[in-house]
Formats: sequence, structure tokens, C-alpha cells
Amino acid sequence: MAAPHWLISRPIAHRGLHNRSLGLIENTIGAALAAIEGKFAIECDVQLTKDGEVIVFHDDELDRLTDGVGPVKHKTLHEIKALTLKGSKEKIPTLKEFLNAISNRTPLICEIKSEFDQNSEPTRRCCDILSLYNGPVAVKSFDPYCVGLVREYLPTHPRGFIGESFYDDPEWDFLGDSKKKYLKSLQHLSDNDPDFLSWYQKDVEEIGPRLSREYTGLPLMTWTIRSQADQIRVSNYSDQIVFENFIP
Repeated sequence: MAAPHWLISRPIAHRGLHNRSLGLIENTIGAALAAIEGKFAIECDVQLTKDGEVIVFHDDELDRLTDGVGPVKHKTLHEIKALTLKGSKEKIPTLKEFLNAISNRTPLICEIKSEFDQNSEPTRRCCDILSLYNGPVAVKSFDPYCVGLVREYLPTHPRGFIGESFYDDPEWDFLGDSKKKYLKSLQHLSDNDPDFLSWYQKDVEEIGPRLSREYTGLPLMTWTIRSQADQIRVSNYSDQIVFENFIP
């Protein structure tokens, strides 16, 4: 399907319009409601608990944002709900709770977290929930395997690939050189037929995303924009921004 106009019609608040000084923590319902009030779209991250529930949370580990410790995937939803988010009275929401709070009022871009292990369950369970939601929603992932699953499980919704041009941060070392080369080459785009690209803002001037945008017509959103200067810099190379820590 062609990318809908709503995908690029308003800037996307990264993990909601979070602001810790106001008690608005990333990926919470409060941050989502603040984005709606500001007339922004919302980006959120989803992953599975130990018992297979889809929650809205970014980190693999609980330590940075909660009073809990250890991997999210080792905790049940009951254990997750017992945790307190630092700097807030809110709890980690399930995807269903998050969608109910948004209630069709703004576009949502849902990022499926992946360990690149060809585990289909996070994508399948996320798509099952999103299939029952009537609001504007798109799905994206760093993992082409997940993007391909979205094509299968949720063909009526726009899907996107999140990429970088170098993958030189140590967090990507686990992929190995061969996998990095495969991701950077964008060979997988023809297999998964994405409707948009989501690209690291420092790399948007590189040849890969530029050619993909110019010759395929795929809209390109870029992340994460944290200043008006960066917003201006990427404006000639992208169609949409995912932003935080300033108001575009």
C-alpha cells in the first residue's frame, strides 16, 4: 500500500511528548496524552513480557526507567505492573491500554523491538492487537524479518524499515559484519515492500537513504531530532521527523 498522508502530516513525538521535569516519562500514557494535546503524532516501542503480553517500553533492561532490575523478557506482566517508573506515578502500559488512551486521536507509529533471532511472536501479538484498533497506525522495525511479518499479519497497515548507514555503535556489534552489510545494502526492501523508511538522522545525507527516497518514492522519516538546527539540516533529505526535547 502507498504511505498515507497522515504519516507525514505532523511531526512525531519520540516515545510521546515526554518531559521528566513534568513527570512525563517516555512511552507512558501521560506522554502520549501530552503529544495529543500538542497536536503531534506519537512513536512508541513494544516488546513482550515473559508471559507474552505486549507492553509499551523501550529498554531491554528495567534498570534505567524503573525501580526494577534485569531484562524485561524475564518478567511477567504482573511483575511489570508492580514496578514504579522513576519520576512518575504511572505504570508501564500494555499496548491495549496505550491504544485505549490514544483513542484514534492522533497517528501512532509503533516500533517492534527485536533481538534479530527470527522470533515471530512479538510481531504476531502486536499485529493481532493493532488489527482491532481503528485509528491511524503504522508499524516499523530495525529487523527486516519483522517488517516481512507485518506484511503478512497486517497487510492493510503501513510498514517501515528503520535503518542506519554504518551500524558503528557498539550496541550493534552482536550483528556481525555480514548482517550489518546486509542491512546497509537495503537488499531486503524488495522482499518486504515497505511503505516508508525511518533513518538515523546523522546518516540521511548518505547515498543509501537518498537513492531509496528519490528513486522508489518511499517517504523517509528521520530520528531522533533534538533541536531546530537539526530539523533544518535534515529538511532537504527527509519527509518527516521523530523528535524529542524541543518543540518543532
